[in-house]
Amino acid sequence: SGVLTKYSVPFAAGVLVTVALIGLLPEIAHEVGEQGFLIVLITFFGAYLFEQFACGLHHHDGDSSSVFLVVVGDTIHNFIDGVAIAAAYLVNPGLGLVTAVSTLLHEIPHEIGDFGILLRARWRKRKILVVNLVSSLFTVVGALMVYFMNFSEVIVGNLLAVAAGMFLYLGASDFLPHANEGTSKKKSVLVLLFGALIMYGALSIVPHSR
Repeated sequence: SGVLTKYSVPFAAGVLVTVALIGLLPEIAHEVGEQGFLIVLITFFGAYLFEQFACGLHHHDGDSSSVFLVVVGDTIHNFIDGVAIAAAYLVNPGLGLVTAVSTLLHEIPHEIGDFGILLRARWRKRKILVVNLVSSLFTVVGALMVYFMNFSEVIVGNLLAVAAGMFLYLGASDFLPHANEGTSKKKSVLVLLFGALIMYGALSIVPHSR
Protein backbone atom coordinates (compact mmCIF):
# COMPACT_ATOMS: atom_id res chain seq x y z
CA SER A 1 0.00 0.00 0.00
CA GLY A 2 3.07 2.27 0.30
CA VAL A 3 3.44 2.52 -3.48
CA LEU A 4 -0.32 3.01 -3.83
CA THR A 5 -0.33 5.83 -1.29
CA LYS A 6 2.72 7.52 -2.85
CA TYR A 7 1.46 7.54 -6.42
CA SER A 8 -2.32 7.61 -5.97
CA VAL A 9 -2.18 11.15 -4.52
CA PRO A 10 -0.52 12.96 -7.47
CA PHE A 11 -2.48 10.73 -9.88
CA ALA A 12 -5.78 11.70 -8.20
CA ALA A 13 -4.80 15.39 -8.33
CA GLY A 14 -4.27 15.20 -12.10
CA VAL A 15 -7.48 13.24 -12.60
CA LEU A 16 -9.76 15.48 -10.51
CA VAL A 17 -8.61 18.83 -11.89
CA THR A 18 -8.75 17.55 -15.50
CA VAL A 19 -12.22 16.02 -15.15
CA ALA A 20 -13.52 19.22 -13.50
CA LEU A 21 -12.08 21.61 -16.11
CA ILE A 22 -12.25 19.58 -19.33
CA GLY A 23 -15.14 17.21 -18.59
CA LEU A 24 -17.61 18.99 -16.33
CA LEU A 25 -17.23 22.74 -17.03
CA PRO A 26 -18.18 22.56 -20.76
CA GLU A 27 -21.28 20.52 -19.88
CA ILE A 28 -22.19 22.97 -17.09
CA ALA A 29 -21.92 25.87 -19.56
CA HIS A 30 -24.12 23.94 -22.00
CA GLU A 31 -26.77 23.01 -19.40
CA VAL A 32 -27.06 26.18 -17.29
CA GLY A 33 -24.81 28.82 -18.85
CA GLU A 34 -22.52 31.13 -16.93
CA GLN A 35 -24.50 30.95 -13.65
CA GLY A 36 -23.07 27.43 -13.31
CA PHE A 37 -19.59 28.90 -12.84
CA LEU A 38 -20.83 30.90 -9.86
CA ILE A 39 -22.03 27.65 -8.26
CA VAL A 40 -18.61 26.08 -8.94
CA LEU A 41 -17.01 29.03 -7.15
CA ILE A 42 -19.44 28.95 -4.19
CA THR A 43 -18.90 25.19 -3.80
CA PHE A 44 -15.11 25.62 -3.97
CA PHE A 45 -15.07 28.20 -1.16
CA GLY A 46 -17.86 26.39 0.70
CA ALA A 47 -15.72 23.23 0.85
CA TYR A 48 -12.80 25.34 2.12
CA LEU A 49 -14.93 26.90 4.86
CA PHE A 50 -16.34 23.50 5.82
CA GLU A 51 -12.80 22.15 6.22
CA GLN A 52 -11.70 25.18 8.23
CA PHE A 53 -14.62 25.13 10.65
CA ALA A 54 -14.94 21.36 10.90
CA CYS A 55 -11.24 20.95 11.79
CA GLY A 56 -10.53 19.65 8.32
CA LEU A 57 -12.14 16.77 6.49
CA HIS A 58 -9.00 14.73 6.06
CA HIS A 59 -6.15 15.98 8.22
CA HIS A 60 -6.68 15.46 11.92
CA ASP A 61 -5.52 13.99 15.17
CA GLY A 62 -7.06 11.01 16.86
CA ASP A 63 -9.43 12.75 19.28
CA SER A 64 -13.04 11.57 19.23
CA SER A 65 -14.57 14.78 17.86
CA SER A 66 -12.22 14.90 14.87
CA VAL A 67 -12.75 11.17 14.25
CA PHE A 68 -16.51 11.81 14.17
CA LEU A 69 -15.91 14.63 11.67
CA VAL A 70 -13.77 12.35 9.50
CA VAL A 71 -16.68 9.93 9.20
CA VAL A 72 -19.32 12.66 8.67
CA GLY A 73 -17.11 14.55 6.20
CA ASP A 74 -16.40 11.39 4.25
CA THR A 75 -20.07 10.42 4.14
CA ILE A 76 -21.03 13.86 2.75
CA HIS A 77 -18.17 13.60 0.26
CA ASN A 78 -19.30 10.11 -0.84
CA PHE A 79 -22.87 11.36 -1.27
CA ILE A 80 -21.63 14.22 -3.50
CA ASP A 81 -19.57 11.70 -5.51
CA GLY A 82 -22.77 9.74 -6.16
CA VAL A 83 -24.63 12.91 -7.15
CA ALA A 84 -21.76 13.81 -9.50
CA ILE A 85 -21.74 10.40 -11.20
CA ALA A 86 -25.52 10.36 -11.78
CA ALA A 87 -25.72 14.01 -12.91
CA ALA A 88 -22.84 13.46 -15.34
CA TYR A 89 -24.46 10.24 -16.61
CA LEU A 90 -27.79 11.99 -17.26
CA VAL A 91 -26.02 14.68 -19.28
CA ASN A 92 -23.79 12.21 -21.12
CA PRO A 93 -23.34 8.48 -20.32
CA GLY A 94 -19.67 8.56 -21.38
CA LEU A 95 -18.98 11.49 -19.06
CA GLY A 96 -20.80 9.59 -16.28
CA LEU A 97 -18.39 6.68 -16.76
CA VAL A 98 -15.32 8.98 -16.68
CA THR A 99 -16.68 10.69 -13.55
CA ALA A 100 -17.26 7.31 -11.88
CA VAL A 101 -13.67 6.25 -12.65
CA SER A 102 -12.29 9.55 -11.32
CA THR A 103 -14.27 9.29 -8.07
CA LEU A 104 -12.97 5.75 -7.62
CA LEU A 105 -9.39 6.91 -8.18
CA HIS A 106 -9.58 9.77 -5.69
CA GLU A 107 -11.29 7.58 -3.10
CA ILE A 108 -8.24 5.27 -2.89
CA PRO A 109 -5.89 7.81 -1.21
CA HIS A 110 -8.80 9.14 0.88
CA GLU A 111 -9.73 5.75 2.26
CA ILE A 112 -6.09 4.88 3.01
CA GLY A 113 -5.69 8.18 4.90
CA ASP A 114 -8.92 7.77 6.83
CA PHE A 115 -8.09 4.16 7.72
CA GLY A 116 -4.85 5.42 9.30
CA ILE A 117 -6.69 8.14 11.25
CA LEU A 118 -9.23 5.68 12.65
CA LEU A 119 -6.47 3.18 13.51
CA ARG A 120 -4.61 5.91 15.42
CA ALA A 121 -7.86 6.60 17.29
CA ARG A 122 -7.64 2.94 18.43
CA TRP A 123 -10.58 1.71 16.39
CA ARG A 124 -10.64 -1.99 15.56
CA LYS A 125 -10.04 -2.89 11.91
CA ARG A 126 -13.43 -4.62 11.62
CA LYS A 127 -15.22 -1.51 12.94
CA ILE A 128 -13.29 0.71 10.49
CA LEU A 129 -14.24 -1.54 7.57
CA VAL A 130 -17.94 -1.53 8.55
CA VAL A 131 -18.02 2.27 9.00
CA ASN A 132 -16.20 2.77 5.67
CA LEU A 133 -18.62 0.43 3.92
CA VAL A 134 -21.68 2.26 5.30
CA SER A 135 -20.11 5.62 4.39
CA SER A 136 -19.34 4.37 0.85
CA LEU A 137 -22.97 3.29 0.38
CA PHE A 138 -23.91 6.98 0.43
CA THR A 139 -22.32 7.21 -3.05
CA VAL A 140 -25.05 4.79 -4.22
CA VAL A 141 -27.72 6.77 -2.31
CA GLY A 142 -26.62 10.04 -3.97
CA ALA A 143 -26.52 8.44 -7.42
CA LEU A 144 -29.94 6.75 -7.13
CA MET A 145 -31.55 9.91 -5.74
CA VAL A 146 -30.44 12.01 -8.71
CA TYR A 147 -31.13 9.26 -11.26
CA PHE A 148 -34.71 8.56 -10.18
CA MET A 149 -35.90 12.02 -9.13
CA ASN A 150 -36.35 13.23 -12.71
CA PHE A 151 -34.68 16.61 -12.14
CA SER A 152 -34.84 19.32 -14.79
CA GLU A 153 -31.81 20.09 -16.97
CA VAL A 154 -31.15 23.20 -14.88
CA ILE A 155 -31.00 21.24 -11.61
CA VAL A 156 -28.78 18.55 -13.16
CA GLY A 157 -26.48 21.27 -14.52
CA ASN A 158 -26.30 22.91 -11.08
CA LEU A 159 -25.54 19.54 -9.44
CA LEU A 160 -22.71 19.09 -11.95
CA ALA A 161 -21.44 22.53 -10.93
CA VAL A 162 -21.38 21.45 -7.26
CA ALA A 163 -19.45 18.33 -8.30
CA ALA A 164 -16.97 20.40 -10.34
CA GLY A 165 -16.40 22.76 -7.39
CA MET A 166 -15.74 19.79 -5.09
CA PHE A 167 -13.42 18.08 -7.59
CA LEU A 168 -11.44 21.30 -8.10
CA TYR A 169 -11.19 21.91 -4.36
CA LEU A 170 -10.11 18.35 -3.54
CA GLY A 171 -7.62 18.27 -6.41
CA ALA A 172 -6.10 21.65 -5.66
CA SER A 173 -6.13 21.68 -1.84
CA ASP A 174 -6.22 18.06 -0.66
CA PHE A 175 -4.11 16.27 -3.25
CA LEU A 176 -1.77 18.76 -4.99
CA PRO A 177 -0.09 20.00 -1.76
CA HIS A 178 0.71 16.37 -0.80
CA ALA A 179 1.62 15.17 -4.30
CA ASN A 180 5.33 14.66 -3.66
CA GLU A 181 5.21 13.31 -0.12
CA GLY A 182 7.17 10.06 0.04
CA THR A 183 8.44 10.33 -3.53
CA SER A 184 10.65 12.60 -5.64
CA LYS A 185 9.28 15.78 -7.20
CA LYS A 186 10.13 14.46 -10.67
CA LYS A 187 8.17 11.22 -10.16
CA SER A 188 5.19 12.97 -8.59
CA VAL A 189 5.01 15.49 -11.48
CA LEU A 190 5.18 12.65 -14.03
CA VAL A 191 2.39 10.72 -12.24
CA LEU A 192 0.30 13.92 -11.97
CA LEU A 193 0.68 14.60 -15.70
CA PHE A 194 -0.03 10.94 -16.48
CA GLY A 195 -3.32 11.17 -14.53
CA ALA A 196 -4.23 14.38 -16.37
CA LEU A 197 -3.34 12.95 -19.79
CA ILE A 198 -5.29 9.72 -19.26
CA MET A 199 -8.41 11.68 -18.28
CA TYR A 200 -7.93 14.15 -21.13
CA GLY A 201 -7.68 11.19 -23.52
CA ALA A 202 -10.75 9.52 -22.04
CA LEU A 203 -12.76 12.76 -22.24
CA SER A 204 -11.75 13.36 -25.87
CA ILE A 205 -13.12 9.90 -26.78
CA VAL A 206 -16.43 10.55 -24.96
CA PRO A 207 -19.03 11.93 -27.40
CA HIS A 208 -20.37 15.33 -26.33
CA SER A 209 -24.05 15.81 -25.66
CA ARG A 210 -24.53 18.60 -28.17
